[in-house]
Amino acid sequence: MFKVIPLLIVVSMISSTALLGGCGTKSSPTVSTPPNITSTSNITSTPNNSSTTQQSQTAVETGSSTEKPVTSEKPVTPEKNPTGDIPDSQAFVTYTSPTGGYDLVAPEGWGRTIKDRDVIFQDKLNGVQVAVTKESAQPTVASVGNNQVVELKKTGRAISIKSVKKVDLAGGSAVLITYESNSTPDPVTSRQVRLENSRYLFYKNGELATLTLWAPLGADNVDQWNKMSASFKWR
Repeated sequence: MFKVIPLLIVVSMISSTALLGGCGTKSSPTVSTPPNITSTSNITSTPNNSSTTQQSQTAVETGSSTEKPVTSEKPVTPEKNPTGDIPDSQAFVTYTSPTGGYDLVAPEGWGRTIKDRDVIFQDKLNGVQVAVTKESAQPTVASVGNNQVVELKKTGRAISIKSVKKVDLAGGSAVLITYESNSTPDPVTSRQVRLENSRYLFYKNGELATLTLWAPLGADNVDQWNKMSASFKWR
């Protein structure tokens, strides 16, 4: 009897341990969360004439209607010697939009972003954009003042309108809006610069092409801007 008792105790302890283990809660396995995926269909970008890649489009300098209102923003002080002059030796290439139905010359080597019928060419704080929308009637100086200018002031950054007038170009007549605006804040430094903008509204058969050119205020780009605006034509 002296030797049996310890054996029973050992068996009892083993059984108790097994029962307690069976009543425990099983831990759930760790499940990793997949990264977010942002769709960028129909958006292509070709920086400096390299191969086409997909990326999101940003064209906030132009004060387009896709921006959120910035009603409280104040004009920043213009730089005394702003960088942004397009050199006289700059080469230009013709861009043809197969879906937008227009041609335009743009600086060779600038980054290019295409979305459907729209295109943007950018180099640092310089930019050229064409956006095509539906329009029921030919814009006039009066209608642009009552519509596009009002929308521009509402959605742009510290917009200051300088003039609204009709102009006759090689590609046809257009309404030209000249204005100043703030650039989008730098994502790292939050720095902004004051920009000058020229926005041409070309109309044909229910289509409105808005050609916008922008650069730091004070940059000398008159000849190059005239060259690009005069090159626009419907096909």
